[in-house]
Amino acid sequence: MKKEIDIFFTALMFYTRIPCPKNINHNPDYLNKASRYFPLIGWIVGSIAFGVFYLFSYLMAPEIAVIFSMIASVLVTGAFHEDGFADVCDGFGGGWTKEKILLIMKDSAIGAYGAIGVVLLFLLKFQALSYLVSPSGMLSLESQILIFLLFVSAHSLSRLAAISIVFTHEYSREDRSSKSKPIAQNYSWREVLGAFFFGLLPLLALAYFQWLFLLVLVPVFLTRFFLARYFQKWIDGYTGDCLGATQQVCEVVFYLSVIALWKFI
Repeated sequence: MKKEIDIFFTALMFYTRIPCPKNINHNPDYLNKASRYFPLIGWIVGSIAFGVFYLFSYLMAPEIAVIFSMIASVLVTGAFHEDGFADVCDGFGGGWTKEKILLIMKDSAIGAYGAIGVVLLFLLKFQALSYLVSPSGMLSLESQILIFLLFVSAHSLSRLAAISIVFTHEYSREDRSSKSKPIAQNYSWREVLGAFFFGLLPLLALAYFQWLFLLVLVPVFLTRFFLARYFQKWIDGYTGDCLGATQQVCEVVFYLSVIALWKFI
């Protein structure tokens, strides 16, 4: 049990800015095992994002509450995944060889592709969330539970889609300088089972209210499939930035898929 607690807090320290106990064992091997808890981190981030939205929705317009919710999720993760998305936009937008793409993604500076990509990503996320929580959207069900499950499911399922690339593809960088390198070294059935359990459980809870919500698995994992294939084509695998970009894109695809499904519910 102590080992599993250490592994969980390793995941929490790596993927978020949330303070952790000081007596946690920082075994380097735990970072690889922590991939089983990556979707569970989505539960935490999604819950915080919902909590901030819920609080501000009583004080001001839903759209403003959504912005504060987005700010909270960025602060909790330290823009970890958004930074990966920006790097992928810059790398694949400006590079034409594997070496050039990896070199651009390693640069800490953000370029035009990254800046434009992040702006468009946030616009899509804001518009989608604003619709889902508006009186004409999801709130017409008068159910705060559904909104909460939507937030949590979006964050957990998108993280499952991202981490599943580790289980099916090779890490692209040959050097060991990347902080994501330990995640790619090896994994066991525990990591696969844990990731899918924590990634799918919130969606199954959402499907309890309406089974059609399960259909979001199709566009989310189709997006994951094509992104992974694109990464494989250009850089022979993936990097940590690719995983972050996959999480962000799949999160937005989740929201858009729910909006599309909403017309049939």
